[in-house]
Amino acid sequence: MIRAEDRLAIAVRKPDGAIEVENRPWFSLTSRPLLKKPFLRGFPILLETLVNGISALNFSAQKALEEENQELKPWAMTLTIAASVGFALFLFVVLPHLFTLGVKALGLSGGVEELSFHAWDGLFKMAMFVGYIAVISLLPDIRRVFQYHGAEHKVIWAHESGQPLTPESAKPFSRLHPRCGTAFVLFVLAVSIALYAVLVPGVLALFSPENVILKHAYIVGLKLVLMIPISAVAYEIVKYAGKHYDRPLCRILSGPGLFMQMLTTHEPDEKQLEVAIAALNGAIRKPQEA
Repeated sequence: MIRAEDRLAIAVRKPDGAIEVENRPWFSLTSRPLLKKPFLRGFPILLETLVNGISALNFSAQKALEEENQELKPWAMTLTIAASVGFALFLFVVLPHLFTLGVKALGLSGGVEELSFHAWDGLFKMAMFVGYIAVISLLPDIRRVFQYHGAEHKVIWAHESGQPLTPESAKPFSRLHPRCGTAFVLFVLAVSIALYAVLVPGVLALFSPENVILKHAYIVGLKLVLMIPISAVAYEIVKYAGKHYDRPLCRILSGPGLFMQMLTTHEPDEKQLEVAIAALNGAIRKPQEA
């Protein structure tokens, strides 16, 4: 799956060996000028990326199994997105908070008003994210997805370097790319750690429920709401770092995202590179040529 401006190309190798390419408009939530503004576009872009990604996976699964192409209904897509977001928030917001409460009970952390609590919370959050990616990468189907992910990066590097789009020319390029969405997710986690450490104690100083259970439910709810501005800040950091990758500071900012791609990408074979090339050709082809 490769995007070019307002278009999306999805390439799938069917069971008979043929590659089918689907060109479609990029589903966008940022068509209004206001939502294209910096620090407002991050969260809508995160949601629209989920919608397009799930839609592409649905299409590819149907073609790979030679089933009739029946796109998810709007209500089914909404439920899928809600479940995906809910699971991610539970795994990377709620559970780390609960684990940190356990550390506090052991006397190894201060309360939620103290920096030590949020340091532990951030440590658990990062550990769970890296661990989750490492575990699912062991699944054969996910490993193939990560190989295709690496193939996408290689052919994009080849295209950006002016090389012919062939498996042989794309193969030597790196499977890591500074503009990958993996960096976006990682920066969301990193920014959340920093902002929670500052904003949560500040909000609690203004209002804090007396009941302990209500207090922590209030904090978790606050963290969930803060994911909207956090994703906005993270998106701007990733976009700036990817656009100015030649600058030393941006290379440093891109470093953690590139490190995570060591897990989220694998070396592809030539057949997978062929599929990625077909997707890229479909994405960069002008609409009248499609």
